[in-house]
Order: sequence, then C-alpha cells, then structure tokens
Amino acid sequence: MRLKFGKRRASDDGLEVTEERGMRVLHLGSRAIQSAMRLTRPWDLELAYTRAMMGFLMFKPVPQDVLMIGLGGGSLAKFIRKQRPQTRVTAVEIDPRVIAAARSHFEVPPDDDTFSVIEADGALYVRQQPASADVILLDGFDAGNQVEALATQTFYAACRRALRPGGVLVVNLWGHDGQFAEYFARLTRAFDGEVGWISVQNKTNVIVFAFAEPGAPGRLEAARPGLADLSKRYGLDFRGFARDFQWAEGIAPLLK
Repeated sequence: MRLKFGKRRASDDGLEVTEERGMRVLHLGSRAIQSAMRLTRPWDLELAYTRAMMGFLMFKPVPQDVLMIGLGGGSLAKFIRKQRPQTRVTAVEIDPRVIAAARSHFEVPPDDDTFSVIEADGALYVRQQPASADVILLDGFDAGNQVEALATQTFYAACRRALRPGGVLVVNLWGHDGQFAEYFARLTRAFDGEVGWISVQNKTNVIVFAFAEPGAPGRLEAARPGLADLSKRYGLDFRGFARDFQWAEGIAPLLK
C-alpha cells in the first residue's frame, strides 16, 4: 500500500490510509475513521473514544497484562507502551493488511518482551487464554460494523473467563447500531450486571466497562480523590470520565 497525501486516498481492498495537515488516518472499508495519528506525537490518543477506553485505569491502575482484540493503527497499544512500559501488551488482529499498515504507516513498534502483535482470530484466541489478562480492550469493527463474532454471548463469556480476578473488559460499541441494545444486554448477562458505560460524542461511541468481580462502584469512589493526579500523569481527563460514568441500570437514555 502506498500512502496518499491531501484528500486523495490509497486503497487496498477497502483498507485506506490518508494523510492531511499532519494527521494520518486509517479507514477499513468505510468512511469511518478507525485510527488516527498525529505525526508529531504518534503515541497520543487523537480520537475521543480511545481516550475514554483508557478509563479502565480508574479501576485497574496498575495492569500487568493488557490484551487487545483488534489492532487498527495501534493507538492504544502505543499509548500504553509510552505511558506504562512495564505493562505487557498483546494485540490480536485477524487481518494481516491491518498489521502491515500499522507497522509501516502508524509507527507500531516491533515485538519485544513487553509488546507483541499476533495474527489470529480474536474470538478463538480469547477462548484459549483463561485468567491471562488484567484488562481486555475490545475494538472490533469491519467496514463500519461490529464484528458479530466479537459480540456474541459466547464470546463475552469467554472474555470474562480470560480476565484475572479484579479484571475489566472495555468494549467500544457504536451507539447507533441497530443491535446496540442486544450487545449491551449480552454483556450485562455475561458479567452478571457488573457493567458501566461512558457515552462519547452523543452516542457515536459507547464505551462499556464490564467487571469480572463485584465492587466496581466502590473502586470508582475510592479512586476519585486521586483522579486529578491520574489526569496529570496520563494527560487524560479522568475526572471527566468519572463524571460521565453510568452504571448498567442507567442505560435507558441510550436505547431511545
């Protein structure tokens, strides 16, 4: 794939990379932006939904192992690597073109002791990794739609089994998806109601947090006094995340 500048696009069977005004963007089969990188700060999180996904640090501030399902341009992987180099990050991506684009155009680093990219089916991989992750970041879209295999009741249950005690699954859902209510219900069932969410940009994205164990509301309250320091350390608005955080019973406004 060749990189095109300005408003022109480079296409490889639906995978496109564009660059304009210092911003490089990845598209996968639609006009929707899958990943964005500012050339002068390639490790920053440019998209609001990726920043909200980092809200897991309010509940799990010192993760040892983070499993990512869906690589995209590697924004979250690079951010965690920059900010928490001691955390092991494993990214699972089914599409070899995405891996190639992430490495050639989005500065995703080579594998080493604390970072690896695995070309595999995330739905199958998770089932083979019981009690292996403190955090799972799930961002699975294809041509603008949720990947169904990454949104089934069976898969969400497998995610819970893949979490260690106290772990959290973070899911990026499209709030305007016709199946949104069903996906949310599946998550709630898989995690026995231990679910919360943050709405991003008027439901464009809904970031769902599903907890392997009870007690997440108490963990959030305990974290509030330190959120200013957490925000300063990571350059993210954790106080805003906590303010906007809702629990499963408050989902009704999103279903209208």
